[in-house]
Amino acid sequence: MATPSTEGRNGVVIVGSVTADVTTFSQRLPARGETILGDHFTLMLGGKGANQAVAAGRAGARTSFVGCVGDDLFHDLVVDGLTDAGVDLTHLRTVPGPTGVAHIRVDASAQNDIVMVPLANAELNTDQIDAALDALAPSTSVLLTQLETPSALTAHITARGRELGMTVILDPAPAAPLPAEVWANIDIVTPNETEASILSGIEVTDAATAEQAGRWFLDHGVAAAVITLAAQGSCVVTADGATLVPPLPVAAVDTTAAGDAYAGYLGAALANGASLTDAVRLATAAGALTVTKQGASPSLPVRADVDAFLASRV
Repeated sequence: MATPSTEGRNGVVIVGSVTADVTTFSQRLPARGETILGDHFTLMLGGKGANQAVAAGRAGARTSFVGCVGDDLFHDLVVDGLTDAGVDLTHLRTVPGPTGVAHIRVDASAQNDIVMVPLANAELNTDQIDAALDALAPSTSVLLTQLETPSALTAHITARGRELGMTVILDPAPAAPLPAEVWANIDIVTPNETEASILSGIEVTDAATAEQAGRWFLDHGVAAAVITLAAQGSCVVTADGATLVPPLPVAAVDTTAAGDAYAGYLGAALANGASLTDAVRLATAAGALTVTKQGASPSLPVRADVDAFLASRV
């Protein structure tokens, strides 16, 4: 695994998706063909890539985002939201047409379902990625990416990150099969239990099966697997063994973006020189705080609140 936080290289770059999140809140989700009345509606910045960039920025890391936004009425929503979190947008490209959109439905138990329409995200290309990563390499040690951008680009993004000496972190969501050669360019993979089950073929239900799935990723070339198990915590699997990082229970309101908070804080902590286990603990706290608020990017916590939350749980 590449060594993060070499002198002068303490930045994080996120290559990924950005959307306008259209979210409805209701007591329950409608059955097929049914119309129900909801309780609340929000329109906010979202997308796994943008959310992770906001999280990393709020964690205090020097953060850059590489992606595409449309020239439509959602353009300023995206730019303002990322800028407010301190994210460098030098490599955010505006393209003709609509910005990506995610339709999110949240029920009273805080569970959600999501339909994501890529739109402008589909315009991300290798030239844009290469120019951005080459420019950022001297100041950046950690690269985060996900699977909401064109799947054909994942191999390119991870290979370029590895070539430039970055610690490459893949959040494999939404879960999709990847070419075998991609895994060898990934330092850390961060699936939840569902994604780990889909990718490894091992049904993940607890720490023991998470460790088995983690071994699958390691056998395919990944340096470390961090499998999140919701209320059971996180299973960190490396060549040295498996460690269970305990959960930090909270009263959940909306689980949207919890995984993005986790990934962004994980990347930020590693870029600042934290060990993997310590970074996972910080990420766990960030994810826990995120579910206590509604919405995607607005629910992502700032570092002071995460530190205070961790201190209160000691």
